[in-house]
Order: sequence, then structure tokens, then C-alpha cells
Amino acid sequence: MPNGPLSMYLRHGSQNLSWDVRFRVAVGTARGIAYLHEECRNCIIHCDIKPENILLDEDFSAKVSDFGLAKLIGRDFSRVLATMRGTWGGRRNVEGPPSAGGGGEGETEKWFFPPWAARQIIEGNVAAVVDERLGSTYNEVEAARLGLVAVWCIQDDECTRPMMGMVVKMLEGVVEVAVPPPPKLLQALVSGESFQGVGPDSGKRVLQEDNSSFDDNVTVSIDSKDSKLSI
Repeated sequence: MPNGPLSMYLRHGSQNLSWDVRFRVAVGTARGIAYLHEECRNCIIHCDIKPENILLDEDFSAKVSDFGLAKLIGRDFSRVLATMRGTWGGRRNVEGPPSAGGGGEGETEKWFFPPWAARQIIEGNVAAVVDERLGSTYNEVEAARLGLVAVWCIQDDECTRPMMGMVVKMLEGVVEVAVPPPPKLLQALVSGESFQGVGPDSGKRVLQEDNSSFDDNVTVSIDSKDSKLSI
């Protein structure tokens, strides 16, 4: 692609993309993932959404690439168990959009999406997580909306995370975005404790503040009743 991967623009010293371009990348990426999940004849789970796999064309329109880890899932399945491998941070929701926000959503705002960023967004201080290179040249309403959607996409309970079609509507302003509850990891870090999560058949994993300790094998269950993906 003429303008390379999104990751090229997230490094210090890289070209500074305008807010309009960043937000367009966010929405375009979300639309692409929503198409794979909800509009294809068979549901396609990419498994490795991250800035390196979002390519930008000559107009900086986002294209989802690298389907080497993708899972093709029929619409008539009842329950599927699979081992997912990929890049941690891009796998928190069904497949959250790496976009004009960070870690996905938050990554084009300040290159990463740590718990402190979620806390700032929940408290209404979205300016704290917006790329300082933008100065005041960004849309505050869009930035706040984008940040809230990002936090919804990293909720601990998969039932509270929005499906990608809903993410698109949220980003476009078609659906109002409520303030999400703080993820348990954020609450644990604020209280100075470690967060321990146990997934089905995946064993216990402890998420430290630097997110360095993860179980490499994650069991994923997909239920056809509500078409949600559990990690």
C-alpha cells in the first residue's frame, strides 16, 4: 500500500497525521473488521488485529491485512473451541479496532493503551491521552467518543463488549456511547493489587502492570446464540 502500515505513524519522529485522517482510519478499520465478523457469508475472525496489519492506501483509507492467523467460522456453528495466537493487546474484545485511539483504539492517540489511559477517559480527561503533536487541532467530541469505545472494547466481561457493527455505529455517532465501567485490571492497579483471571481450560494468568505475564495459549469459545467471542 502506498502509505504503508499504520504502525509507521505511531513512532516518535514519524509523519504527523491530522485528526481527520486518524479518525477516518479508526472508522475504516472498524468497518473492515465488522464486515469480516458480520457481513461475510462465513464469519472470519482475524486473530491478529494490530497497527502493523492495518495498511493505508493513497487516500489513507484503512485496509485490514495479513490473514495468516484468521479463522473461518460458519454461521451454523453451535460452539467452537480454538487456540488463538497473535499479539496481546489487540485481542481484548471480539476484535477491537486498532485505530485513531490506542492499543487498537488508543494507539493512534498516544502509541499505547495502558490502564492509566482508560482511567483518564472514564474520568472525562480525554485530552491527556491524545497525541500531543496534534495540539488543539483535534475534534474533542470525536476523541471522547473514540476513547469511550476503546474502553468498552477492553471490558473484562465479553458480554459487555460491543460487537463490531455496534462499534462502527458508536464511532459514527449513530448510537450514543455511555461511560463504561473501569476494567478490573485498572481497578486492581489503582488499589495496588494484581489482577488474576481464569479462562476456560486456559489456566490461571496474572496480569502485571507492565502486561508482561500472559499465558500464550488462550481458549476461545464462540456461542452461536449471541454470536459473541469469549477469550
